[in-house]
Amino acid sequence: MSNFIIKDFKNAWNKKDNGLIKIILINIIIFIGISIMKVFFQIGGLENLYIKFLNSLMLPADLKHFIFQPWSIITYFFLHTNFSHILWNMLFLYWFGKIIQDNIGNNALISLYVLGGIIGGLLYIAIYNIIPYYGDQVNQSLMLGASAGVFSVVLGSATLIPNYTFHLLFIGAVRIKYIALFYVALSFFDVTGNNSGGEIAHLGGAFIGYLYIRQLQNGTNMGDPIIKVINFFNKTNFKKTTNKNDKQNNNEEISQDDIDKILDKISDSGYSSLNKNEKEKLFNASKK
Repeated sequence: MSNFIIKDFKNAWNKKDNGLIKIILINIIIFIGISIMKVFFQIGGLENLYIKFLNSLMLPADLKHFIFQPWSIITYFFLHTNFSHILWNMLFLYWFGKIIQDNIGNNALISLYVLGGIIGGLLYIAIYNIIPYYGDQVNQSLMLGASAGVFSVVLGSATLIPNYTFHLLFIGAVRIKYIALFYVALSFFDVTGNNSGGEIAHLGGAFIGYLYIRQLQNGTNMGDPIIKVINFFNKTNFKKTTNKNDKQNNNEEISQDDIDKILDKISDSGYSSLNKNEKEKLFNASKK
């Protein structure tokens, strides 16, 4: 049975242009691995060692701790220890991530998630060390979870196609922009609550999600450094989004007049008014 499970994971992992699935799988695999470790460490009477290891993957607010574990700015947003925490994060990532991936590609989804996690984490550290209100919490504050990256994807999709509609149980049709604003408002009103660090990171992720899409629509791809680093290390084998028309589109010369017309159309009628060819032209131009 385990062979079938491993085979299913491999098939899912090796599918083309599946950054969304890979991110979800990484989160799930780490969650399962951490959960198994916890059981064995507790049975062996090594719970303190487990906690020490877990803390090394979490993002500390204290700068003195962070400089000795700088990798935690990445590891924290792939780390979960609670089932409901990872469940809701991955569901939201899938629902909103599909919008990003289907409309502007695999690399945009990866960039939004990673940038949201990094910027959300940096904002959390900065706020805790700058604003006196959080001064008493700095030394003991640690953060984990994909929420900052997820919020980046949520706000990115809402900025890209604000009138996209979800049909919610018991509520009915709701435009994505209102869903995004609702969750941003919840995080803002809870920045002094029990999960203040997480809520601050949510806001940082939300901001970068909005900014990324606005910059992309203006011809600047903020995610290029992220994709270049991933490709350089060749650890995840994420590939650029392609389809049967991509080779033809990539070979076409995209003039500045074409881009200006597309941007004018976005300004007048919004991004959702673009047809498929115009979206592809804008996306290809942003990579140059």
